[in-house]
Amino acid sequence: MAALTACWPYGFAGGGLPQHIRTVAVLPFENETPQAELQSEVWQALRGELQSRLGLREAPEARADAVVRGTLLRYDTGIPIAYSADARVVNSARRKLQIVLDVEIVDQKTGKTILQRKGLTVEGEYDEGPGEASGRREALKRLVNDVVEGAQSQW
Repeated sequence: MAALTACWPYGFAGGGLPQHIRTVAVLPFENETPQAELQSEVWQALRGELQSRLGLREAPEARADAVVRGTLLRYDTGIPIAYSADARVVNSARRKLQIVLDVEIVDQKTGKTILQRKGLTVEGEYDEGPGEASGRREALKRLVNDVVEGAQSQW
């Protein structure tokens, strides 16, 4: 089995990105929402997952093969989705939050846009009360998946 894999002509490092893209710079997104911490959370989530799932190394913007940038447009919470009919249940409602953003990945060598999503909406559900953080984590996972899958589909 080892001999077979050693002869394979190409690997999957970099996903569906052009082969010359080996490094990435994830820039902090512009934040037009009232949630200041959202900018840092999005930045950290994208940095870690783009490196591990696409096989890219982090680099400063000036030396990176690709740059990820975007704008956080909207952050809505408390959207009701379910209520409990049982008065004994402490959390009487399920809520959802939405994050709306623009994101793009640009190949710095060619100047071409590899991925561009305008108005990308990701959602997360949570229990009423202090559960908003879990809903945000769920939404961030969906955001990262959408960006990674979008980059991988650029064959």
